Amino acid sequence: MQKPKKYFFNRRPKFHGPKTNERIRSLDVQVINSTGENLGILPIKKAIEVAKSEGLDLIEISPNANPPVCKIMDIGKYKYDMQKKANKAKKNQRISVLKELKLRPGTEIHDYNFKIKNAKKFLAKGDKVKFTVKFKGREMQHVQLGKNLMERIITDTKDIGQVEVNPKFEGRQMIMIIQPN
Repeated sequence: MQKPKKYFFNRRPKFHGPKTNERIRSLDVQVINSTGENLGILPIKKAIEVAKSEGLDLIEISPNANPPVCKIMDIGKYKYDMQKKANKAKKNQRISVLKELKLRPGTEIHDYNFKIKNAKKFLAKGDKVKFTVKFKGREMQHVQLGKNLMERIITDTKDIGQVEVNPKFEGRQMIMIIQPN
C-alpha cells in the first residue's frame, strides 16, 4: 500500500470575489443600504449588524476608497450580476486574427486577383492580413518585382485597409502587414 503524499507548504485556498461581512478588515466603512441610500461612515460591527437585521450581507464594493465603500445586498445576486456583466463584455469584444497570404514575384494576374479578393474579405471581417512574397534561387536578383507587387497590393487594398508594417525583407522573403481601417 502506498503512503499518502505529504504537502509541506499547503496554503489556504485563495478567496475569489468581493469581501463580505467579517472578511472586511477596515475599521470604518462608508455604507450604502439595499435601496441605494447612503447611511454614511459607520464602524464595521455596526454596519454588519445593520446588514444582518435586513437579512442581507455587507459587500465591499470599492476596497481602494478611503474609507472602503460597502453595500448591503445579497451576495448571490451580486455575484450573478458581476458574472452577467463579464459575459456581456466578453461577447462584445473582437479578437483580431492574423491571416497570411503567400505570393511569389511571378504570380499571375488571376491568382493575384483571387488573393486580393480574399484579403479584402479578411479585412472586412476585422482581421489583419500578412502578405509574404517568397523568393527562390535567381529571383533574389529581381527584388524590384517583389517591391512592385507589394506597392500594387497597397494600392488595391487602400480603400478597406492600411499598412501596419511596411514591406521589409526577412531572409529570402518580403513581409508586409495590413490592418483594417
